[in-house]
Amino acid sequence: MKDSQVFLKAVMAGLFIGIAGLVFLSVENKTLGALLFSFGLLMVVSKGYFLYTGKVGYALPYQKGYLKVLLKTLLGNIIGIGAVGLLFQLSGMTEVIASAEMLFISKLSKTWYEAFILAIFCGMLMYVGVNGYKKYDNPLLKVLIVIFAVVIFILAKFEHSIANLLYLFLGNHYSMISLVYVLIWILGNAFGAILLNVVEEKLKPTA
Repeated sequence: MKDSQVFLKAVMAGLFIGIAGLVFLSVENKTLGALLFSFGLLMVVSKGYFLYTGKVGYALPYQKGYLKVLLKTLLGNIIGIGAVGLLFQLSGMTEVIASAEMLFISKLSKTWYEAFILAIFCGMLMYVGVNGYKKYDNPLLKVLIVIFAVVIFILAKFEHSIANLLYLFLGNHYSMISLVYVLIWILGNAFGAILLNVVEEKLKPTA
C-alpha cells in the first residue's frame, strides 16, 4: 500500500474517532454515550481505516516496514482528530468543550503508572475488538464484539491514546505534562494490544 494511502486512511480514522468522541461528550447518559462512541471504531474496521490502537497489536513478530506504517498511522490519527477538535471549537458548543477540558484534566490527575495500567487495559480491549471483527464470520458477532470492546473501555475509564487527544485539542491543554501523558497512553495501548496478540499466537495449535 502506498504511503499516501496509509496516511489518508489514518486521517479518516482520526476524524471518525473524533466525531464519536464529540457525541460521547454531548450526551448526559454516559452509558448511552459509550454505546454511541462505538460508531467510530465500527467505521474504522468496516472501512479498513488505519487506527493506531487497532494496528499496533500486530507489531510483533517484527515485519519489515511495519514500524513506518505505525508512525504514519499515529501521525494521521493525530491530524484527523486534531482537525475535529480545533474545528469544533468554532461551533459555539461551550458546554461540550468545557466537559472535554474537565475530562482531560481529570486524566492528568492520575499517576504515570495508573495512566499506563489503564492504557494497557484499553489496548487489550482494542485488540479484542479489532481482531474479533477480522476473525469472526458472523456479521452480528463482528459488530457486537466491537461495540462491547468500546463500551467496556469507556465505562471502565481505560485510557485510549487517540480518543484522549480530542479532549486535549478541545480544551487547548497544551503542556509538557500533557505530552508526557500522551506518550504514556500510546505506550500503554501498545503494550496491552501486543501482549494479547503474542499470547494468542502462542496458544495457536501447532502441527
